[in-house]
Amino acid sequence: MKFARRFLPAIAGTPSRFLPAIASSPRRAAVSATLIAGLAAGPLAGTAAPSLSPAAAPSQAQTMPDGVPGGQSYAALDGAQRDNAKAIVKATQELKLPPRAAVIAVATSLQETKLNNYGDLGTANDHDSLGLFQQRPSAGWGTPDQLTDPDYATKAFLKGLTNVDGWQSMPLTDAAQAVQVSAFGDRYAQWEKQAADIVQADYRG
Repeated sequence: MKFARRFLPAIAGTPSRFLPAIASSPRRAAVSATLIAGLAAGPLAGTAAPSLSPAAAPSQAQTMPDGVPGGQSYAALDGAQRDNAKAIVKATQELKLPPRAAVIAVATSLQETKLNNYGDLGTANDHDSLGLFQQRPSAGWGTPDQLTDPDYATKAFLKGLTNVDGWQSMPLTDAAQAVQVSAFGDRYAQWEKQAADIVQADYRG
């Protein structure tokens, strides 16, 4: 199957934009039914934001339980990208999920958008994909305004993640791919170390 891409890699190994979160094949339709269930009520339903204060950073055992994988990449981040990373970590903690969930979410966004909160880019869009995780309104992830809200988008991603059986013990790339259903699912792994460093720097408890 040929998929439309927003950006093409300039050289081999350069991250490219991924497929829409849920494509239209029967297998992906089944994934949609599992991961999107309950999103109509909003990923914030029943969630109370705690008062956050500085706390000790999580350990490597919490963020990278299998150690540092090979073939890691690094992206220089500007202030807006750093703010988006902080929003991902904060949203993960508000859902009372472990640091590993934040690492998976940050690594996914690093691969999808380099932590840029993309709105509608017109003809450059990959279908109707939006926001930090390139989620699609037409696939049931939320409205355009919701998906360009880093807090909402993160909690929608995490809702999908926590619907994946065994996500806590999966390799990061498998857990991310189970939610994103990408054409290049192995590329999430390259951001694990930077994502773990970000979570350790921004974690509050």
